[in-house]
Parts: sequence; structure tokens; C-alpha cells
Amino acid sequence: MSRRPRAAALLLLPVLAAGCGGADTAAAGDPLLPQDAASAAEVGLVDVPGLGGVLADGEGFVLYMFPPDVRARVTCTGPCAGSWPPLAVADGVIPAGGDGIDAELLGTLPDPNTGGQIVTYGGYPLYRYAGDVDPSTAHGQALLLNGAPWYVLDASGQPLTTDPRATP
Repeated sequence: MSRRPRAAALLLLPVLAAGCGGADTAAAGDPLLPQDAASAAEVGLVDVPGLGGVLADGEGFVLYMFPPDVRARVTCTGPCAGSWPPLAVADGVIPAGGDGIDAELLGTLPDPNTGGQIVTYGGYPLYRYAGDVDPSTAHGQALLLNGAPWYVLDASGQPLTTDPRATP
């Protein structure tokens, strides 16, 4: 191998090592992805055509779960969290539940993106989708991104694994 290709390969190593997601690769308070941990969070239900009542944040934006999180593990970090921002709160904040929400299913996990906490429901970390620009829309439902599909949750904490073509 000549010197130029070897030097180019060495320059690419940090880029390749950075990857996309994975809790082990992101530092707390990722400087490239500034996100604030809120001082309050509410989880409620919104009605989405074709899906029914699904979890949403206090502003009515639909919340999703990511199967690789395997209940109680945050794997969506760094660039992944840019598309799927977590419902993050500051340390010590207890999330509130609106009508139809089982408060016993609410909890938090350490957030490697903000250094705060990610709100969970039934053990699943909760995320918004950047493509949902309006409340009560679920454009991320069953969307295959970052290595797995993303799903909305119903009031019992179960993922709704629908075909994305059936979701408006």
C-alpha cells in the first residue's frame, strides 16, 4: 500500500469509528447534538387516524419506541437522536401522566444525549420523530431507520406494529 492510500485510510478511522447510534459511542451531553433536558414532561394520548389512541408528549406530538432499546436500554444516540429526539427531562424530574395514562408505567432512564433522563413508558424509552412536524401525526410509525422499525405505543404500553402503508 502506498503512503497516500494508507494516510487516507488513517484519516477515515475516526469517522468510521463514530458510527451511527449505539449507547457506547456517544458521550453524555453530545456537543454535536445539543439537546436540552426539560424541567417537566407530560405523557398523554392522542388519536391518530388508523392507529387510535397512542402516546404523545404534552404538546400532542406522537411518541415512539425503538425495539433495539430492549426495555431499559438507550441505543438511539448521536445522529440517531437527531432524527428521533428523546423525551428528555432533567435529573430528578418525575414525568406526569395525562388522561388514560397509567402513571405506574412512567419512569426514566439515564440519557446519554443530554446527561439528564429519558422518559420511559412500560420500560421503553420514548422518542419523537423529527418528520412529525404537526401534532397527532405518526409519519414515523413502522419506519425502518437506524437498523430497526419504530413503533407508537398504546395506553397499555404495547407497541403497535402496523404496516406503514396503512398509516396516513
